Amino acid sequence: MGLEGAGLAPSDSGPEVLTGSQTLPRAPQVSSFTASCPLAPELYISAAGLGAAGAHAQEALWTWRRFVRVKLGIGAEMDPVRVYRPAVRLGNWREDVTLEEEALSEFLQRKDRGELTVQKTGVLRQNLLKPVSLSVSPDGSLRFGDPVMLVNSRGMKRDPCDPGVLSIIADFSNFTSHLKTNSKQFLQGPCQVGGASSRQPCVRNTFIITSVDECEDGEILRYEQNFALRTTPDFGAELYLASDHRTFQKCAKKSRLQEVSLVQQKDFLCWWKLLYFDPQERLEHEGFPVQVNTKLLLSHCKTNQCLAALPDHTLWTPFGKESEITAHTFLDSHKAEQESNHWIFMTSDLREEEPSRN
Repeated sequence: MGLEGAGLAPSDSGPEVLTGSQTLPRAPQVSSFTASCPLAPELYISAAGLGAAGAHAQEALWTWRRFVRVKLGIGAEMDPVRVYRPAVRLGNWREDVTLEEEALSEFLQRKDRGELTVQKTGVLRQNLLKPVSLSVSPDGSLRFGDPVMLVNSRGMKRDPCDPGVLSIIADFSNFTSHLKTNSKQFLQGPCQVGGASSRQPCVRNTFIITSVDECEDGEILRYEQNFALRTTPDFGAELYLASDHRTFQKCAKKSRLQEVSLVQQKDFLCWWKLLYFDPQERLEHEGFPVQVNTKLLLSHCKTNQCLAALPDHTLWTPFGKESEITAHTFLDSHKAEQESNHWIFMTSDLREEEPSRN
């Protein structure tokens, strides 16, 4: 559509444009086609026809071009002239300001209550990494009620940095508190477990040997005797190490083997027993006291599968890269358990000594 179709065709005899005290001629007839107005190149108006009319002539030219663009509905959004100042508020600005104020107020309230993600993560790390004192065994025997660490012997023999310390895997969604009583925060099950590389005793990697047959704390733990492993009190919330047969929906994430986790209810799924690591001498050691800092097998009573650390299957946790912990017995060609199933119960009096190499 040209200027004639819009009723805007300028003529030589048409009226003049008045700008201030000067009288300027009407915009000249379009004489060239350029790419500055691709939709209607015949609307391009050259400034050469005005001569040296100065700033007022240039302003008149821009006014004419803007009027033509708006009239024809082309390129109006590309006009370089600023219509509004930055301080001018457009649209439903009051609602936007109110929403921003409410979001800021909600953020400050969550911060005061300690409900921000960064605050929850900080509280979780602070409580799980709190140092814990392990038990001291005067005669080198394990007893009920002893806080111990479970270390996989594979990492101690090959690479000290190889993850193999049984530890809790939890995030801020795994702990809660009683808001009505303002009690301290604590873990809630179920929680995953993994093999960490840190061997510093803390709430995260310390477990207490608990009786399941009414044995008193302080009594000696023996091979083939049933017991349970629970976390420390307070923040640990006394969760129990449990396992069950694997199913299609419940199994280890990486290896798809039998899952091991921490639960709140103490039942038959939480029962474990210790076996001597050498199958040829296992029957002879049945009923004997279990010595600390020696290799042994931790067998699940219901499934008859041994606890295993899998460094080849790694998990990324809030505490770093850790190995997967499952309940599966790995046998070699001689029908003997492999190093992935060998564990050591460590106490504070023997932590700095070299473990025995059986």
